[in-house]
Formats: sequence, C-alpha cells, structure tokens
Amino acid sequence: MRQESKSDKRAVSDEELIEKVVCVKRVTKVVKGGRRFSFSALAVVGNQTGKVGHGLGKANEVTDAISKAVEAAKKSMITVPIAKSTVPHEAEARYDGARVLIKPASQGTGIIAGGTMRAVFEAVGIKDILAKSKGSSNPHNVVKATFKGLKTIRSIQMVARQRGVPIKKIITG
Repeated sequence: MRQESKSDKRAVSDEELIEKVVCVKRVTKVVKGGRRFSFSALAVVGNQTGKVGHGLGKANEVTDAISKAVEAAKKSMITVPIAKSTVPHEAEARYDGARVLIKPASQGTGIIAGGTMRAVFEAVGIKDILAKSKGSSNPHNVVKATFKGLKTIRSIQMVARQRGVPIKKIITG
C-alpha cells in the first residue's frame, strides 16, 4: 500500500494560485499583565479558472498570519462554473448580516463589485460581473456570503444532468 503525503492531497499546485489578502486586523487579548496583541488575516486564493478558497489566519506577526490564512484557503477550495467570462445565472446569498447579489454581465463590463467581493471574483477568474453587497460590511461575512452564492451557481451541463435532458433542450426552452 502506498503512503500518501500531504502534498499529494493538494488539488492545485502552488505555482498556479494567486493570493489576495482581503483584510488584516490587530486583535487584542486582555491578560493579567495587560494586553497581548496579535494579528488576524483573511485571504482568498484562486487559480483564475474556476477554483477558489478562503481562509483565516492568526499569529503574532502579520506575515505569519497571512501565510496561515493562505494555507487555510488552499484547504477550502471550491469549484465555480464560469460561462465565457461571467457566471451562468443570477445568485443571491446571505451569511449572518451580510447579503450579496451576484448577476452575470455582458463581455467587457468588468468587475462591478465592492473590494471584498472583487478579491473573490478576481481569484476565481470571473472578468465580467455585477455584484452588490447589502447589509453588513464585515469582510469575513461578505466573503462567506459570496462563497455561499458562488456554491449555488450551476452550469448548463449540471442542470441538464440533474433533469436528465439534453443541453439543447435547456437552451432552447
């Protein structure tokens, strides 16, 4: 029997991935002797061809927190169907107080989205999209709501397979 190492389980190689740091915060823990400071980082990692993940890292140094966040993001990768340079259909999602609306856009529109959502779309490889973030602007919740919305998106092939009909029938109605 062959032993699998951790590197064998990684689906995407490190060279192909782009890393986007969404936010870095200084957090405080109050202890008996005073305050103890550390850093919390939220990162998004993607291969710009439909795979994307997000992660949270915490450490005493900023660089260590970012590297922990990137490693966590690599472990939580999901696949998003992309039609040409946009999403196949509209999606809406909610995570805690954050609500997001994701709409497909015509070619050449660009990424019309807020900073937190923009990082996710750039990492996944979507070039034309209209997105709106409503409610809470907490970066953690906005990223999680965006991922929840992206998980609900289905490609034409997935819909055809689930319905048991040919793709041509779905396109023509």
